[in-house]
Amino acid sequence: MSIGDIAVLMRDGIWHVFILCAPVLGAAIIIGLIVAIFQATTSIQEQTLTFLPKLFIILLMLALLGGWLFSTMRTYTINLFESIPKMG
Repeated sequence: MSIGDIAVLMRDGIWHVFILCAPVLGAAIIIGLIVAIFQATTSIQEQTLTFLPKLFIILLMLALLGGWLFSTMRTYTINLFESIPKMG
C-alpha cells in the first residue's frame, strides 16, 4: 500500500463526511439565520428561541434523509471493506 492509496482513502472518507453532514448543517444554518433575523426585528432575545427550531429542523432532516444517509454510508463501508484484501 502506497502513500497515494492512503491519501485516496482519507480523501474519500473526508468527502463522505462532508456530503453526509452538509444537508443537515445547511438546514440548521438557514433556520438559525431566519430566527436571528426574526429576533433582530422584534428585539426578542430568548435563548430557547434559537435552540428549539434548530433542534427540530435537524431531527426533521435526519428523519427525511436518514435512508439516503445510511445507504450512502453503507456503500462506502462495503467498498472500504472490499478494498482491504487489496491493501495487503
